Amino acid sequence: MSEILFINACISTRHPSRTLFLARYFLKQLAKNTQSKITEIDLTKENLQPLNEKTLAARTADLDSKQLLKPKFHYAHQLAAANFIVVAAPYWDLSFPSILKVFFEHTSAASITFTYTEHGPAGLCKASQLYYLTTSGGVIGEYNFGYDYIRGLCALYGIEKTKLFTAEGLDIENTDVATVMTDACRKIDLYFAQ
Repeated sequence: MSEILFINACISTRHPSRTLFLARYFLKQLAKNTQSKITEIDLTKENLQPLNEKTLAARTADLDSKQLLKPKFHYAHQLAAANFIVVAAPYWDLSFPSILKVFFEHTSAASITFTYTEHGPAGLCKASQLYYLTTSGGVIGEYNFGYDYIRGLCALYGIEKTKLFTAEGLDIENTDVATVMTDACRKIDLYFAQ
């Protein structure tokens, strides 16, 4: 059975999280259409720490000596092995919550998610598609540096396609939040109907 890796960065002061609602709706459709099981990494429950001088040096030494089965590379192995990757994160300050960046620091591991060749980096991830879901209180517009960052990582990891789903303007005065969320779910339905 194929696997969907769901990276949940839905840090929210709202309960329930609108981003998580959209993600769960999407995951249900994706699992049904691909006959895949879902493995979730809830970043709010993980003990992720940014790399520092000491941890980066230890990690580099392990990568250089091909000690790739150490627990510190668990996230990188999960990402590399997944058939589909779904990332859900609220839109924060033109990007996403910092815990998601820390997660990707841990997955960017040479010889696991990518390798270096004489022509530059080459991806090693199994997935050909990554889906990114986000919601925002305002209108995102043309600057979504979070999604742009994710697309750049996908190119490094060898993930050929990315797809963005959003629900925007949710906190603008007089916005009918239910309608905006319903429209976002309809876009997901249309995507899977193709």
